[in-house]
Amino acid sequence: MKLTRINYGMAGIAIFGASMLAVVVTLSQAQQPPESMKADTKAVVTTLTQVLGRPTDHSITLSVLAPDDMDAYIEYGVKAGSYPSKVAAKTTKGGVPVEFVVDKLKPNTHYSYRLRYRKPGAAAYTAGEANSFQTQRPAGSSFVFGVEGDSHPERVNRMYDAAMFDRTLAQVRGEKPDFYIALGDDFSVDTLTTLTPEVVNQLYINQRAFFGKVASSAPLFLVNGNHEQAAKYLLDGTPNNVAVWAGKARNLYYPQPEPDGFYTGDTEPVQFVGLRRDYYAWTWGDALFVTIDPYWQSPTQVGTEVGFERPDKDKSNRKGAKNGYTYTLESIGWGSTLGDAQYKWLKKTLEESHAKYKFIFTHHVMGIDRGGIKLADLYEWGGKNHKGEWEFDKMRPGWELPIHQLMVKTGVTIFFQGHDHLFAHEVKDGIVYQETPNPADPSNSTPFPDAYAGDILPGGGHLRVSVTPDNVKVDYIRSYLPKDETPAHKQGEVAYSYAVKPRK
Repeated sequence: MKLTRINYGMAGIAIFGASMLAVVVTLSQAQQPPESMKADTKAVVTTLTQVLGRPTDHSITLSVLAPDDMDAYIEYGVKAGSYPSKVAAKTTKGGVPVEFVVDKLKPNTHYSYRLRYRKPGAAAYTAGEANSFQTQRPAGSSFVFGVEGDSHPERVNRMYDAAMFDRTLAQVRGEKPDFYIALGDDFSVDTLTTLTPEVVNQLYINQRAFFGKVASSAPLFLVNGNHEQAAKYLLDGTPNNVAVWAGKARNLYYPQPEPDGFYTGDTEPVQFVGLRRDYYAWTWGDALFVTIDPYWQSPTQVGTEVGFERPDKDKSNRKGAKNGYTYTLESIGWGSTLGDAQYKWLKKTLEESHAKYKFIFTHHVMGIDRGGIKLADLYEWGGKNHKGEWEFDKMRPGWELPIHQLMVKTGVTIFFQGHDHLFAHEVKDGIVYQETPNPADPSNSTPFPDAYAGDILPGGGHLRVSVTPDNVKVDYIRSYLPKDETPAHKQGEVAYSYAVKPRK
């Protein structure tokens, strides 16, 4: 099995959530022979968590994970504090998530719910906290959703602070979004020294303690990042494979959409994983929401690996320091791809939608490098190589247009991405390219400022997006630790705001 290594130039210890799992931030094939992947390391669940997902016009799914065996059911209703309806009880096994599907709901309706649970055989049920959710809104409605990128919980004291993440998520919950979208690099599998299915599972379990603070009342949509290692190039035809483990863990612990009539998306199953749920789309109010993913589709490496040094225009041929591979910006750029099936689906989805607003979410332009519109002319995104030469027709036969031109043609409103850990607002050909900040970084830093041509701001926080029939308003909501607040800068301040009208 092929392993990858990310060398961050330090030996770090990351503490993840309540389970306090410590991992060292290096991994290499030499350090980790196949035997070490068979270590008997068990995933640990220490707290009860709830994560909503897959909302539709008539249903929603609640994933419940508890440390111990229990009987549980859901009660719900349209009035806060009143729960006349119930979902049948299930007996859950400690450490194993169970999904409750709440169905036969009314569209455009706000529901309150709570979990009731007890030890198997006990006489009385304990009432969980009151939560809520919203079913699909019709055209003409106003609503709010939230976006974050790159929480990176393994980078303690570098760009991650658990208290900061808590404050961001508490802020988001208070804004009562209909749902929350995370743009990847929230489960950094590639930093683990010991690889087993249980250790990979632990990363996804630990983040539930954080995401659940929002996702218990706002369904969570996940986008893969480059650090998740849910990537096609790692598949080796066996179940003992880090891409398989990452793909299975994501879908086990977080209820993500699959094609079902309400959602469209990837219909091709992967051996030992099933449906990847890597790209999908849905309509909510006046908006079309689309997630895309190059990692599960690219047959070659996308992003970083052992000895990788990021190429640029001045140094377009760099040799890997450890593994002897030679990379060029050219080969990496054309190697990153949505693939034929995803491109055809994206084109069809955008062309057939008559939504007033169209939003696309992914981890990063092509999954590599730094920046937004400065990369938008390159490779399958813009059609040119790094020398400015048009190669699209040769490199992507059968594709009508590069992705940026397709977005222009079909009236995409905002393209949301993460990866670069800052707030950046850019516009190209009428499309907003929006880089999303890290929700857990208290450093007030601005990484990679030269990669962007628009307005950039430092710090950590999230995006609050308000959709109305008249416009879309995007607010950058800052988060601060108490010690960093000043009279001029407080937790929850709006650091930047802009509005976008519907495109014709």
